[in-house]
Amino acid sequence: MGRLDGKVCVITGASGGIGAATARVFAEEGATVVGVDLAAGAPGDLSLATDVTDAAQVEAMYARVRAELGGIDVLFNNAGISPPDDVSVLDTSLEAWQRVQDVNLRSVFLCCKHGIPYLLERGGGSVINTASFVAVMGARPRRCPTPQPRAECSRSRASSASSSVAAACE
Repeated sequence: MGRLDGKVCVITGASGGIGAATARVFAEEGATVVGVDLAAGAPGDLSLATDVTDAAQVEAMYARVRAELGGIDVLFNNAGISPPDDVSVLDTSLEAWQRVQDVNLRSVFLCCKHGIPYLLERGGGSVINTASFVAVMGARPRRCPTPQPRAECSRSRASSASSSVAAACE
């Protein structure tokens, strides 16, 4: 018997890194895993290609999960990017800055906004928002080989937003 038996867990950014590892562990613990990523083929019992920066796609994704699996118990908001051109605030275009904010922060807001109502339908659940050590320490050269000002800002905001989400759900 696993710790997640009977639980439906939605994992964004499920195709690689932390998301893929989480999908594997959650499945080993008995969860029904919904793997969500921009491209098709994310690991899970149900794989959904979704742009988590698009409100309509996020809303439709959660509605489909509920329709097909009966409900949702866990939101793991893990989608995030740290593109190779994220090197300096002096060299970053506004468009590049916004792209990172949309994926790393806006997606957390949209997934909470549209996913939490499904958790509440089942009497509660868990929301996990991925952040990063750069959110609290900064990406200084001695700590992180590549400075990431856009990712640092977005992940620190996602970390802070988690407290507000928790307070709103009490």
